Amino acid sequence: MAFDSLSQKLQNVFKNLRSKGRLTEDDVKAALKEVKMALLEADVNFKVVKQFTKAVQERAIGSDVMNGLNPGQMVIKIVNEEMVKLMGSETTEIALRPGQQITVIMMVGLQGAGKTTTTAKIAGKLKQKGKKPLLAACDVYRPAAIEQLKINGEKQEVEVFSMGDKNKPVNIAKAAVEHAAKNGNQVVILDTAGRLHVDEDMMDELIEIKENVDVAQTILVVDAMTGQDAVNVAGTFDEKIGIDGVVLTKLDGDTRGGAALSIRAVTGKPILYVGMGEKLSDLEQFYPDRMASRILGMGDVLTLIEKAQSEIDIDEEKAKDMQQRLKKADFTFDDYLLSMEQMKKMGGLGNILGMLPGLGGGKMPDIDEGEAEKNMARTTAIIYSMTKKERSNPSLLNPSRKHRIAKGAGVDISEVNRLVKQFEQAKKMMKQMPGLMGGRGRGGKMGKFKFPF
Repeated sequence: MAFDSLSQKLQNVFKNLRSKGRLTEDDVKAALKEVKMALLEADVNFKVVKQFTKAVQERAIGSDVMNGLNPGQMVIKIVNEEMVKLMGSETTEIALRPGQQITVIMMVGLQGAGKTTTTAKIAGKLKQKGKKPLLAACDVYRPAAIEQLKINGEKQEVEVFSMGDKNKPVNIAKAAVEHAAKNGNQVVILDTAGRLHVDEDMMDELIEIKENVDVAQTILVVDAMTGQDAVNVAGTFDEKIGIDGVVLTKLDGDTRGGAALSIRAVTGKPILYVGMGEKLSDLEQFYPDRMASRILGMGDVLTLIEKAQSEIDIDEEKAKDMQQRLKKADFTFDDYLLSMEQMKKMGGLGNILGMLPGLGGGKMPDIDEGEAEKNMARTTAIIYSMTKKERSNPSLLNPSRKHRIAKGAGVDISEVNRLVKQFEQAKKMMKQMPGLMGGRGRGGKMGKFKFPF
C-alpha cells in the first residue's frame, strides 16, 4: 500500500518525540533530520523536502512549543499542518460550467498511466452528481482503446461517442461536442491518446484540440508509481499545453508516494482525485488533510465512512432491523455473508484497516491479503453449504451437520468448527460494542456499516 514505508518511519520518529518529557532544540533538529531522510527515500522532490523541513523547524523551535505541556505532540501537529499545506490545503473539485452550458474536459497523459479507465471513473463520479456526461473516444492509435472506453462506459451506464480510428482526434472532439449539444449532455470528456514518452506529435495534437474546441478543464493522469517522473511529466504538460488539475493513479500499489507530496508544490496544480484500485469505483476525491492523516498513521475514518455509504446499498428498514439484531447478538450466518460482501466492495480488509487510526502505515505486516481472500472464499463456501435453517439458527449445528457441511464445502471439519467458534465470538463482541456496530455516532454516518469480525 502507498506510503507504508514512509508512514512507518515517520511514526517511529514521532514515537521518540512523544517519549520525551521536554524537547530541546537539538531533539527537534535530530527528529527533522530523520523526517527529511524518510521523505527523500519516499521520492519526494528534494526542493520540496528542504522547504517543508525548514517550515516545520521554524514553527517547532519556538517557546510556545518547547515549553508547552506536550511539546512532542505539538511538533507532530505542526508536521501534519505543514503536510496539508504542502498538498494544497483546500480540496479542489473539477470546475463545471453553470446551468446547461457544456463543460469539455480533456484527459491527457502518458500511455500506461490508466487514463482511459480514469476517464470512465470520472464520468461515473459526475453521473452520481446528477450530470449527464458523454465520453468521447479520441485515442485512435492504441489498439483496443476505443473498445476499452466503450466497455467501461457501458459499465458506468454512460454514453460513449466514437467515430472509429480513421478520423482525426480534433474532428472527433468537435463532433462529440455537437452531439452533446443535441442530446442534453452537460459534460463531454475527451479520452485523448497517450505516448510512451512526451513528444511533439502528441503535444501538437492536444494543442490542435484546444484551438478548435472550447476545453474548460485539462486534466493530467499520472502514474504515482513513477515517483519523481510523474512530477516531471506534470511540469512538461503544464508548460506545453496547460493543465488545470492532476489525477494520481495506482496509489494503492507499491509506490513510495513522493508524487502525491510533490506535485502541488512543484507545479502549483491541484490533485483532484487518486486512483486506489482497478475497479471503476476505486477513485477517491483528494483531500489533503485526510491524505496527511493517512501518511502520519492517524487514519482516515471520514473516507472510510463515505466509501461505506457509496459502495454499500442497503434498504433503510433492513439496516435498522439488522442494527437491532446486532445489539441483541441475534444476527445470523446470512448477515455474516452480507458483511463480507460489504468488505469486498470497500476494497478488502487491508484497505479498511489502513484507514483506521493507528492501524495504517505498515502496522500490519502479518496480514496477507491474498490469503485473507482465500479464507473469505472458504468461509463463503462453508456458509453456502448450510441449509437455510442452519444459517438462520446456528445452534442447530451438531457434529453430524458439521460433517455434512464440511464435505459440501470441500474443507476439513476443523475449518467448520473454527468458523462456528469465530461466529460465536463475533456475536459476543458485537453485543459489547453496539456503538460501533450501527450506533448513531456523529450524526449516524456509520448506520449502514458493519464490520465482519
